[in-house]
Amino acid sequence: MTNHATSQSASATAADIDAALTSAIGNVIASFAARQDNLLPILHGIQDQFGFVPPAAVPLIAAALNLSRAEVHGVVSFHHHFRSVAPGRHVLRLCRAEACQAMGARQIEAHVRTRLGIGFDETSADGALTLEAVYCLGNCACAPSAMLDGQVHGRLSLQTIDRLVDACGASG
Repeated sequence: MTNHATSQSASATAADIDAALTSAIGNVIASFAARQDNLLPILHGIQDQFGFVPPAAVPLIAAALNLSRAEVHGVVSFHHHFRSVAPGRHVLRLCRAEACQAMGARQIEAHVRTRLGIGFDETSADGALTLEAVYCLGNCACAPSAMLDGQVHGRLSLQTIDRLVDACGASG
């Protein structure tokens, strides 16, 4: 009996979460006119709210904009900015543009990847840090650069990148 009751309460909780997610996504969609050219603003709004574009959002957006699910999914998967899975608690974007690479970004990238045991677009095992590549932060004069949780850091060294990773509480 207890297992059945626990199963029912877990299902109710999942249903409540799905309803809340559907409602929140609907609110973002409703904040824009139902026009196909609002797809990108809607996707940005959803990602801003959730940190990613949940797969459950795709059919809701498609229906609201009279697009196919494939069209919406295609935009989400094409644009590097959009994620379809939740990121870690912190997001570290390492610049891979030419100026940063000329100033040692490849060494920093290899160090972070080895330390955390992850590649780009992956999250550390403890869920603390997601590593992403970015192709210019506009901080070329202070290369190599990275962005941690929206804040740009320049003139990186192995020691400074370690301090940034340590501040996130990430472990490999």
